[in-house]
Amino acid sequence: MNIDKAVIPVAGLGTRLLPTTKAIPKEMLPVGRYPIIHHVVEELIGAGIRHILFVTSRAKAAIANHFDDYSELMIHLELGHHEMREVSRFDYRQRGVEFFFTNQQVPLGQTKPLGTGDAVASSESFADSDPFVVAYGDSMISSPQDPGLVARMIASHQEHRSACTIAVQEVAQELVHQYGIVVPTPNEENREDCRIRDLLEKPAPDQTPSRLASSARYVFSPCIFDEIRKVTPAPNGEIYLTDAILRLIHANAVVRAVRLTPAEARHDIGNHRAYFKTFLEYALEDAEWGQEMREYLAARLAAESDAGRNTEQL
Repeated sequence: MNIDKAVIPVAGLGTRLLPTTKAIPKEMLPVGRYPIIHHVVEELIGAGIRHILFVTSRAKAAIANHFDDYSELMIHLELGHHEMREVSRFDYRQRGVEFFFTNQQVPLGQTKPLGTGDAVASSESFADSDPFVVAYGDSMISSPQDPGLVARMIASHQEHRSACTIAVQEVAQELVHQYGIVVPTPNEENREDCRIRDLLEKPAPDQTPSRLASSARYVFSPCIFDEIRKVTPAPNGEIYLTDAILRLIHANAVVRAVRLTPAEARHDIGNHRAYFKTFLEYALEDAEWGQEMREYLAARLAAESDAGRNTEQL
C-alpha cells in the first residue's frame, strides 16, 4: 500500500525566535524565496505525499493562506498578469495535492498545546487505518539525491512492516545532549537502515556510544495512536511523541532508523543563529541571484577584514 498521507505539527508558539515571531508564525519565515513550511511541503510532495494535514492553531492562519489556491494572488496570476509557470507552481489542486487543517486544542488552565504526542494524536481520524508521515514544520531537509530521505523512509517502513521509522543524522559527540538519540541494535550501528533498541532524550555523551540524532521526520503505522493514549504526561502536562515511540520499542515492535546521507542536511529553525545560517545557505544557492550574493558577501567580508587591519595599525 502506498503511503500518501502526512501530518505537519505547526501549533508551537515559536518563543525561541521572539520578537521575530511575535506576529509571524516561525514556519512562515522566508528561507531563500519561500517560507520554511513551503520547503517542507515540497519535500513531502517529492516523496509521493498527496494528502497533508496541518495540526495548527488559530494564530497560524497565515499558513492556510499561503496554500490557498484561490487567494487574491492566484486570481491575479490566473488572469494573465504573470507567467503561467508561476501559476502552476502554486496550483496544488492541479498537482493532485490536498490540504487539511485541524487546531491542536489548548486545555483550560494551560497556555500552550500539550506537545508533539498530542499533536499527532489529533490526526487520528485523518490517518484512519493508514500509515502516515510526520514532518515537523520548522525543520527542513535538503536532499539533492533521488530518492530523497522521506521516500527512503517510506520504502523501509513498507519493506520491514515497521511500526515506526525515524530519520536520523550523526552528530558530534559534544552535541549529543541537545537531541533525542537512537541506539541501534548490536551489529547494525553502521548501517544506513537499522533497527532501534532504545531512544534516549538528550543524554550526556557518556551515557551512550550512539551519535544518531532523531531528525524531525517519522513514518508511523496507526498503532502509534494507542501508544500515545497510554503515555503519562510530563510534569508540564505535555505528551511527548518520544515516550510513545519508546513504548513501541519496549513492546518489541519493529522500530527502525534511516540515516541522512552525507549529501543531505537538516535545517532546524529553532533559534535566530540557525535561521540566519539557513537563510544564507539558500540565498547563496539561488539560481538567479546566488552568484551576486556570493560576490556581495565576499566583498563585505573583505572590507571588514581590511578595516580590522587598519585599526590594528593605528
